[in-house]
Amino acid sequence: MITRWERYGQVTEILARHGLGFLAAATGVDQWLNGRAGTAKTATANPERLRQALEELGPVFIKLGQMLSTRSDLLPPEYIAELAKLQDGAPPLASDTVRALVTQELGKAPEELFKTFDDAPLASASIGQAHEATLHDGTAVVIKVRRPGVVAQVNEDLEILQNLATRATRTWAGAATYNLAGITADFAETLRAELDYLQEGRNAERFARNFDSEPDIHIPAIFWETTTSRVLTIERIRGIKVDQLQALKAAGIDRHELADRAARAAAKMVFVDGFFHADPHPGNLFVEPSGSIGLIDFGMVGEVGKQLREQLGRLLLAFTANDPGRITSALLALSTHTGTADRSGLRTDTAQFMRLYQGKSLGQIDIAPLVTSMLTILRTHHLQLPRELALLVKMLLMMEGLGARLDPDFSLGEVLKPYAKRLALERFAPRNVAAVLSQLGLTAADLGTGLPEKLERLVARMEDGVEVHLRAAELEPLISRAEAIGNRLVAGMIAAAFIRGVGELTTADRDRLKIWLNPLMAGGVGAVGVLGTYLALTARPRRRGGTKP
Repeated sequence: MITRWERYGQVTEILARHGLGFLAAATGVDQWLNGRAGTAKTATANPERLRQALEELGPVFIKLGQMLSTRSDLLPPEYIAELAKLQDGAPPLASDTVRALVTQELGKAPEELFKTFDDAPLASASIGQAHEATLHDGTAVVIKVRRPGVVAQVNEDLEILQNLATRATRTWAGAATYNLAGITADFAETLRAELDYLQEGRNAERFARNFDSEPDIHIPAIFWETTTSRVLTIERIRGIKVDQLQALKAAGIDRHELADRAARAAAKMVFVDGFFHADPHPGNLFVEPSGSIGLIDFGMVGEVGKQLREQLGRLLLAFTANDPGRITSALLALSTHTGTADRSGLRTDTAQFMRLYQGKSLGQIDIAPLVTSMLTILRTHHLQLPRELALLVKMLLMMEGLGARLDPDFSLGEVLKPYAKRLALERFAPRNVAAVLSQLGLTAADLGTGLPEKLERLVARMEDGVEVHLRAAELEPLISRAEAIGNRLVAGMIAAAFIRGVGELTTADRDRLKIWLNPLMAGGVGAVGVLGTYLALTARPRRRGGTKP
């Protein structure tokens, strides 16, 4: 195995040979070039040369290119299209190597563990390969085996990649602007997760639980007795690949209904479960003889957490209201960026973008052009999507492309419309409003309970001796101001206690308080309104008669 320094030299030489020597210069590793190939100053890169360089650099860089092919917020369309051609293939392992690995991991030879085991692989990739097998009870399974030494190889290349990104950030303004180090760190985390077959098994079981009541979606079972971090035993899915149109037609499959069902499954993952398959390409979806959709390959997944849901909800509400200012704020909240964003320029571009969709509902809009236009705006303003949102965008675009191929009249927007509406209005649901009111009450109550201690410290300090020089004329306004502050504190504490009580009542036992829920909510909102009005009025400065500035 070559040393790390030799690998640095390989990376530098391959970049230079494909006209990407300027990247070596930007990352500071052109010192390894030693005049062996090209020049580090030459900047003649084009999409095809970049793809060829990544293919030659090996599995980690190929997967990096595949990830970048989904990042329309980072790269222009011509690069996206070229990098999408990258294929993660590798020569198959020898059957003796596979059998030895299975025996080492599971403690028994394949012929003892399985009724049948096919030495010829179903598929072979850079991380592992898959073999068909049968359990002793006759269940058809697939055995995924991780390649020996691949973890060390991947980790070394990932460390090199992260070192290059860090160097580039220090010496190249473009790398800092696009947060190259952060993107590389996210990529490394995703790829390392794919190396662990235990995690893939857990992902599959989570999807199975989420679709337990959906008979039209088949998630294969995991057989944990013969599964480790290096070997995965998963139920075999048999059927027609979802993009084999002639075979679907011959089988009498309704392609319109199939496209709708696949899109609704994707929408459920995102908007209901908050856990989605991030790589639903046609090779991972099968139409089984029963008509159900079988899903495979659970190494790459994404999650929609509470914060991301709230941010997406704000964006959808702003889009529905056709408000460029609110859309601008929502985009800035969703994006990651370095430096100060050009809010005014972003708002102008957003307003121009919105004019294209004015008067149209989500069901009348093609998602792909809309997302592409928005991503172009983000790229222009050096704004980037967080990893989870980038995966989500990729998944939705893949689903729209698949749906359009199955059914020319397919509209992903029409499928997403009810889910998007529910997400947009979710923050105004009574339980969420009650939670916010309860939190406000807790904050105000904490302020109130901490006040006596602060006053006690103030009194103690005053007892130690505080000299105050006042003229008689100054006493009256100070006393009036102190009375006003005291009244406001008392009013705030009373209202805070009431708000907290309302919040706890409405969240503790909703079934018992159904009848009183609306009056209580109204009372809580009313208390906030009265308190706000009172505080605003009493906060106004008073003019003192006869006093000149």
